[in-house]
Amino acid sequence: MTAITRQPLPELVPPVAASLTPGDIRRMREAGARIRECYRVLSKGGVNIVGDVLKGQGTFYEMTHYPLDDVFDKDSHSQYYYHAHRGGEVEHGHFHTFLRAPGIPARLKMLDYPGASEPWPRGEQAIAHLVAISMDGWGYPVGLFACNRWVTGESWYPAEAVISLLDSFVIDHANPSWPVNIWLSNMLVLFRPHIEALLRHRDAVIAHWQALNPGRDVFEDRQLEITGQLLISVDDWLAELEAL
Repeated sequence: MTAITRQPLPELVPPVAASLTPGDIRRMREAGARIRECYRVLSKGGVNIVGDVLKGQGTFYEMTHYPLDDVFDKDSHSQYYYHAHRGGEVEHGHFHTFLRAPGIPARLKMLDYPGASEPWPRGEQAIAHLVAISMDGWGYPVGLFACNRWVTGESWYPAEAVISLLDSFVIDHANPSWPVNIWLSNMLVLFRPHIEALLRHRDAVIAHWQALNPGRDVFEDRQLEITGQLLISVDDWLAELEAL
């Protein structure tokens, strides 16, 4: 056994507001204000984030994407959908967020992985998964997580490449819900430090797993689904930011 394989799984360390720049804090607080406004207008109508994205979609089935054809922004090439399959007492379901080609700059290259046993989307079909957002039964976010390639069927870009795409995620239209689209776009701003930590940790976990399982395609290994997750609270994180 090598020194690499004897090492424990890489640690995922949550960010702290005190480590951020004043400019970052200002942008996150502005995003938080928009998120709170989305909650306000939805609650006045007696709905929440999840309820609004599921409205008019019929019976809710596990694994089905909602809305049924996903949500795309043709200008930013952002995409998302909501679904459920993990169950549990806390999570009702989760949003998956992506950026599609040609929203991915040509200078960003997907990982060169000769051991791939399944084809990865390439060219105009290239797609990068940014982060998943876990929602509770009341329609509020409770966690963020990163996952393995087979979970989303994505292309695989290194963490720093995906991080450079985060600012490009914008859903700038009203389908299926203007407040939901504003909320989701700003969630990636408010929790950017958490997402960056998850993505860098994701790559470390993949490398660690490959070292433990030489000769296997780590990206298709069903034993590795979620590479890391962080609990979140909009109110708690904003309170930490506002305290500075």
